[in-house]
Amino acid sequence: MKPSIVQEQTLQMKMNQSLIQAIHLLQFSGMEIIDYIQELSKENPLIEDVNFDYEISQFKQGSSNDVSIGEINQSELSMYEHLKSQLYALDIPNNLRQAVNFGIDSLDADGYLDIEMAFWAEQCHITVRQTEETLELIQQLEPAGIGARSLKECIQLQMPASKQFLDELLTDHLDWVAEENIREISEHFNLSENETEKTLKQIQSCHPKPGQLLSAKKTEYIIPEAYIYEQNGNWQISFYKWHSPTIEINESYKNLQVEEKEAADYLKEKFNQVNWLKQAIKFRGNTLENVIRIIVEKQRMYFEHGAFMLQPLTLKEVAAELGMHISTVSRAITHKYVQTKQGVIPLKFFLQSGVRQKDGEQTASFVIKQLIAEMINNEDKQRPLSDQTITNRLQQEFGIRAARRTVMKYRQRLGFASSAKRK
Repeated sequence: MKPSIVQEQTLQMKMNQSLIQAIHLLQFSGMEIIDYIQELSKENPLIEDVNFDYEISQFKQGSSNDVSIGEINQSELSMYEHLKSQLYALDIPNNLRQAVNFGIDSLDADGYLDIEMAFWAEQCHITVRQTEETLELIQQLEPAGIGARSLKECIQLQMPASKQFLDELLTDHLDWVAEENIREISEHFNLSENETEKTLKQIQSCHPKPGQLLSAKKTEYIIPEAYIYEQNGNWQISFYKWHSPTIEINESYKNLQVEEKEAADYLKEKFNQVNWLKQAIKFRGNTLENVIRIIVEKQRMYFEHGAFMLQPLTLKEVAAELGMHISTVSRAITHKYVQTKQGVIPLKFFLQSGVRQKDGEQTASFVIKQLIAEMINNEDKQRPLSDQTITNRLQQEFGIRAARRTVMKYRQRLGFASSAKRK
């Protein structure tokens, strides 16, 4: 076996420890965590019960009249369907849409690209350069690392872009990473040992097989993590108990004295598993609480006045505010919902790109899309509005400056044909 392959396997083993598991747990909804712990309890005798102080069946029944909550009968989604469901958020040129779907379908089960770029270009009748652009689009999808062509690239896609020495480190010195050789790395790249140790921890926190984070699963209910409401002029966040369930340990095992080494090692392993689980749940809860707090602060106008007051807010901005990596924030909001007076809303809804205005402020793309849809839905069907007319009305009636090509792009995403074809 080649040394580089051995090094990659050693590195993957290290990366598949508790950090990987904690990051995986971060993506779970509150109810998925409860299901996960209950499943774990079948092989861990120390876990006696999961306490979340609320009958979820009561919540489902009490919400049966709310169309935003309750049974949605969502079929199992494959990794490929999960990825394609994110495409609406990307600016994909029309001539690359087929290539994007072809590229996603060509990923292996771990999320790695399984074809050559030249073959991809030939099959989709585009240039290799356009294929590279298409791959860059796919690599913007979540989880980070999707679309990589090697373990090195997979790690780079999940790491901060500022670390310029990573390419050489992962190409020529993967053995140092696998061996956690802090001294060699520090000396070679002129880094302090603290910087090197931090970098190694970041590398080990990367998932070596990101496609596995999107394994098919069935979601039967949309259950919010928190309730956002107004009280005395301030917006409050109340988290449901299933947001951070507590684990009850079987008392009979706590002070059990075991002389046989094999049995003692077994109990120690199970105690460590419970302790890790508690820490991971706490980390998930704290991360999610901080993210929701920032969202409520930044989107106050939305909560007060509704969708047309949604503000531009990006993953990058939230991550910077909290001092976290973008991929951490992205995982924290995946499949998470909050209950508001507008209904049960996915957290991803609150993260919208914006169009910069003349005064330097930005208008959320969602707001512009809503206005465009409203104009077209209420237009004179005999005299449909052109993109230029919509552009003019946005500025004249709402003070929103948007390029005509932006209006055209949003119109197409909304599924409206051109004015000539709407007659």
